[in-house]
Amino acid sequence: MAERIEDLSIEYKEDDKIIIQQIDKNILTRGNWTTIMYLFKEMDKKTGEYSDPKVSIRRYQKRNGVYRQQSKFNISSAKQGREIILALQKWFSDTAALAGTA
Repeated sequence: MAERIEDLSIEYKEDDKIIIQQIDKNILTRGNWTTIMYLFKEMDKKTGEYSDPKVSIRRYQKRNGVYRQQSKFNISSAKQGREIILALQKWFSDTAALAGTA
């Protein structure tokens, strides 16, 4: 558990091997409720090879001075990521439509 947002990570080691390798992170919101999007690779324990990059969006709540993960959503493939991008671009391309004034 981390006290600072900058110290939050999803990197995970097991037997001195990095099982989840964090490549990058983007802090989407800050505060007592924080949302972070991570880019990562996951090691296949049988082959020792890493997967194609994946994305995890995680929500943290700060309680008693430390951030605790409350929820997560993993984007497991580039195809799924592109579908999410297309939907967001469609929904947010016309802000007037979103406001109900279109």
